[in-house]
Amino acid sequence: METMIPTWVDGVLAPQEKIHVHRQGLRHMAVSVFVMSRDGLLIQRRAQGKYHTPGLWANTCCTHPNWGEEPLACAVRRLREELGIEDLELRHRGQLSYRADVGNNMTEDEVVDVFSALASPDLPMALNPDEVMGARWIALDELTSEIERRPQKFTPWLRIYMSEHRQQILGN
Repeated sequence: METMIPTWVDGVLAPQEKIHVHRQGLRHMAVSVFVMSRDGLLIQRRAQGKYHTPGLWANTCCTHPNWGEEPLACAVRRLREELGIEDLELRHRGQLSYRADVGNNMTEDEVVDVFSALASPDLPMALNPDEVMGARWIALDELTSEIERRPQKFTPWLRIYMSEHRQQILGN
């Protein structure tokens, strides 16, 4: 059964199939998590089997809540499912929105609940190979430089987050 995610239909949130939402470019709810340490931001490289943006680097965790799922519960669940990360104190950083072509004839048009957390650089992780093919800590200045030099290696939403929403997401 396809995952049903909260999507605006005629101005009201309703459950819609995730693939359909992306193919039609419909506005929908999403969650993004940014885990920080003194060594910078934890980013993940999306697994090659993902149906859009495979192999690209993204923020720590990004996903869609299931229909009826609260954003915080979704963030906690997907940190565990994707990266094996548990027991972080997540802080809600507000909502933001963006629209981006993510390739494969799909569009993300998201209203995103953003969460951040502080963690030790030796944070235990257990990467789910169906979701994530790598993870690394990167200094924010280095991330900005890498995105400028090789934007094609990063998801459209991470590029947008870092260029347009960095202060809201990461603070000072």
